[in-house]
Amino acid sequence: MKVKICGLSNPEHVKTCINFNADYCGFILNYPKSHRFISFEKAHELTSIKKNKTQYVGVLVEPNEEELIKYSKLKIDYFQIYGNFSRENIISFKSKFKKKIIFTIQVKSQKDVEKYKYYENAADIILFDSSGLEKSISWNFNWIKNIPITKMVAGNVDIDKLDNISNLADIVDVSGALETNKLKDTDKIKKFLNKVKEINDKN
Repeated sequence: MKVKICGLSNPEHVKTCINFNADYCGFILNYPKSHRFISFEKAHELTSIKKNKTQYVGVLVEPNEEELIKYSKLKIDYFQIYGNFSRENIISFKSKFKKKIIFTIQVKSQKDVEKYKYYENAADIILFDSSGLEKSISWNFNWIKNIPITKMVAGNVDIDKLDNISNLADIVDVSGALETNKLKDTDKIKKFLNKVKEINDKN
């Protein structure tokens, strides 16, 4: 199981993620409603940190062309996209901006999960998330159990759910559970990443 730590906003936390082998670091680029939103200048600073094997992900909500052009200049490996886009849009973004794509399906009911079939050959990774955007909302992760693709899962993820998630998804995406007073907490990041390592070592 791989790990994405999302909503990072300071260098210490990014370096902690890298040093403790997070697979992906996520940055909220164009969504000021989130307390995890960072400016372009801050994103440039954080994505300039030497990342070793970790990959950088720029999270974009309903991005327009201008935003995609702007944020493609950052040293990020993936665009993680929320919004009403077609397969053709996703393929075009990959080609035009030379970024891999994590496409997000927001899950309110079990039938929403089936939307992956439309996007699976366009996106590099499908993220199954709650419908909450800046809010952490739970949903039934078991709905994705039998989906035969590389899948990332998010939505009120915490350390106690990791054993179950390791049987359901390839990548876990966590944010709020690693915060204290709405700021990332170094100790919580380390503890979470160590728990994932422990699960992976057992398997």
